Amino acid sequence: MTRAPSEVAAERLIFRRPRLADAQAIFERYASDAEATKYMAWPVHRTIDDTFAFLMFSDSEWLRWPGGPYLVYRREDGQLVGSTGYAFESADRAITGYIFSRDAWGRGYATESLRAMVSLAPQLGLRTLTASCHAEHAASAKVLEKCGFACEARLPRFMVFPNITPSAPADVLAYSLRL
Repeated sequence: MTRAPSEVAAERLIFRRPRLADAQAIFERYASDAEATKYMAWPVHRTIDDTFAFLMFSDSEWLRWPGGPYLVYRREDGQLVGSTGYAFESADRAITGYIFSRDAWGRGYATESLRAMVSLAPQLGLRTLTASCHAEHAASAKVLEKCGFACEARLPRFMVFPNITPSAPADVLAYSLRL
């Protein structure tokens, strides 16, 4: 099994495996921001302990699988701007996605990040990448389609988005990319 590098470089971005020392920056830059986390399938971080829980999850993913979550930094100034990476479902199939701080929106970072994850995936033995987004999150759907993902289904009342409607499942667009 080929393991993902702990750091990957793209044109404008650097992707690095999260460390415990990153907790405060993650919390402040995007994880505690209700607007940035609006369309996430996980609740906004209320305390730094929520961020530490994510970091523990990240470490467990990296230990169990060939890779896991990455933090995303701008090359030009080293500023943390978001997160991307993989959540493996099996040895050859993983979920990918992204989140960015609001000041990083509209700069093409999601597209660059997703393309980097797609490029790395075959080296890790992945044959399929999947992703999903809230059916009303047009910007995310556009990024997925721009990167070659095909929308396979609209799944009615499929997933709870705790930062929008915590008690009612919402429609989801399910995407996949065969590698």
